Amino acid sequence: MSDSAPHVLDNPALASLTGPHAHFAERRGRVLRYPVDMSPWLALPEDPDATDWADLAALAGPGADIPLAGFVGRLPDGWETTFHVEGVQFVDDGLAAAPDPEAVRLGPADVPEILDLIARTQPGPFLPRTVEMGTYLGIRREGALVAMAGERLHPPGWTEISAVCTDPAVRGQGLATRLILAVAHGIRERGETPFLHTGAGNTNAIRLYESLGFRLRRRTAFLAARAPERLPEAVS
Repeated sequence: MSDSAPHVLDNPALASLTGPHAHFAERRGRVLRYPVDMSPWLALPEDPDATDWADLAALAGPGADIPLAGFVGRLPDGWETTFHVEGVQFVDDGLAAAPDPEAVRLGPADVPEILDLIARTQPGPFLPRTVEMGTYLGIRREGALVAMAGERLHPPGWTEISAVCTDPAVRGQGLATRLILAVAHGIRERGETPFLHTGAGNTNAIRLYESLGFRLRRRTAFLAARAPERLPEAVS
């Protein structure tokens, strides 16, 4: 396979929603998305045409801000970029993955605590049903959830580690590292490979991931665009 050949991680949301997460997919034409209370991720086909853009806007709603993580093409006329951050994608290249005796499985009953921790630490989008996307592990201290990490996108053969966060009161104790390795262990046990995303400017996270055994696979972008209020007729 040449380096220029498409890779399943080049469009991981599409690979996930047409693969292991297909049962979550909401579809309009060739455009897919997760339920709006689960994840903001949407998936365009590799080379979207005017019909796809019209379907995307119809699915999300005219005038909606739509996340387009990883999209590198040109927006159609009438669309406006509202958010753009350079990102990086890392893949497992020798993680010392291992279960953690203090980690507990988190589920729907833990969502209020999870959302509280997310609000205090801001690791990225997490919604009431995100916990259904995969295994989420947490560490509690005196009964309170103080750290967590889990699984998000699920392209065939791969699982994304996401929502890595630690309460400021207990940072510096290595809890994030332990949870990343514990989540990675579960992924490896299924015969899959862990990967993750972060901002290109998040030097502390990048330093941690590289020290654990992640390797930079590609540079990407996290962006959002506002759909036009009035949609042109799709081109057939």
